[in-house]
Amino acid sequence: MAIEPPDELINLQRASDQAHEAVRQNPSDETWAAWRERAGEVQAAVTVYATEIGEPRNQVEAAVKKRARYPEPSEA
Repeated sequence: MAIEPPDELINLQRASDQAHEAVRQNPSDETWAAWRERAGEVQAAVTVYATEIGEPRNQVEAAVKKRARYPEPSEA
C-alpha cells in the first residue's frame, strides 16, 4: 500500500523547506530558529500520522518529503 500523506503534512514540509532555504540565504540566529521550529513541527506531525495509520515513521516521512518536493503534475 502506498502512503498518501494528507495535504497538511505536505504543507508543513514545504514550510520547513522554505525556512531551510532562508537559512541558506541568510544564516542568522533568527532563520536557524525558524527552521528548527518548522522542522520540529513536521517531525511531530509525521510521528502522529504514522502512528494513526500504523505505518513506519521513516516511510511516512519519505512519502511526505517526496510529495512536498516533487509534486506530481496535474492531470488535465
